[in-house]
Amino acid sequence: MFKIGEFSKLSQVTVKTLRYYDELGLLKPAEVDRFTGYRYYSADQLPRLNRILALKDLGLSLAQVARLLDGGLPPAQILGMLLLKQAELQQRVQEERARLARVEARLRKIEREGTTMPTYDVVLKNVEPQTVVAIRDTIPTYSDQGPLWTELAAYLEQHGAKAAGPSLTIYYDTEYRERDVDVEVATPVSASLPGTERVTVRGLPGAKQMACVVHHGSYDTLGQAYNALFAWIEANGYRIVGPNREVYLRCPDNDYADPDAVGYAGYTADAPAEYVTEVQFPVAKA
Repeated sequence: MFKIGEFSKLSQVTVKTLRYYDELGLLKPAEVDRFTGYRYYSADQLPRLNRILALKDLGLSLAQVARLLDGGLPPAQILGMLLLKQAELQQRVQEERARLARVEARLRKIEREGTTMPTYDVVLKNVEPQTVVAIRDTIPTYSDQGPLWTELAAYLEQHGAKAAGPSLTIYYDTEYRERDVDVEVATPVSASLPGTERVTVRGLPGAKQMACVVHHGSYDTLGQAYNALFAWIEANGYRIVGPNREVYLRCPDNDYADPDAVGYAGYTADAPAEYVTEVQFPVAKA
């Protein structure tokens, strides 16, 4: 018989861990002195301890290890447990590879531009679906959204509705267009509202991977944010899989909490510097 310290040296498992396994019922001492409380272990317990360590090394929780050691699980359930762990580990490896690719892309950008702090930082987000009131139309140019926003604001005022989040524009064309731009202006709402011939009330789909960049300043320089986003998408091996969005996070003249003032303030060179716009593109790995 070995005292707990001796068994710890023999098994190369800390005394603290052995005591914890005892508390969980994973590995009880072979004998406990009823007078001193000293724990004693047998060499015959080493195979069980090694199996605990081996299963734990596979990434199984101690609760799962206990169920496996109890021997009450049918082979199909054991197989399912290991297959699930395999899938979890594969997903983790993919995520780490993607993170490594982003690090490498940032390093290449630093080497190319000679700066460690870029003007724009691109992040991947999980964007949740939301209910919006929206107007979709073909407008002459990108800067001709004003009438759509005026129409949408009038609808919200008519129904006494308040915006439930930042307004946004959705661009459906798959390429830049000099004329006849297919856009949709939208404002999130929480109330149930009726649609009209012009205004639709619909669920705006979310996106598991939305590449996003935040632009501070006037809309006439928003192209810089787009350029940074396109460069990031290409450098990190992604592709665009849907319409892009501009989310108007802060518009001093168009606070989204005010039902009379929603959305886009216009592509004007004198737009306030405190405007904040987030450009979003749904992406997937190329």
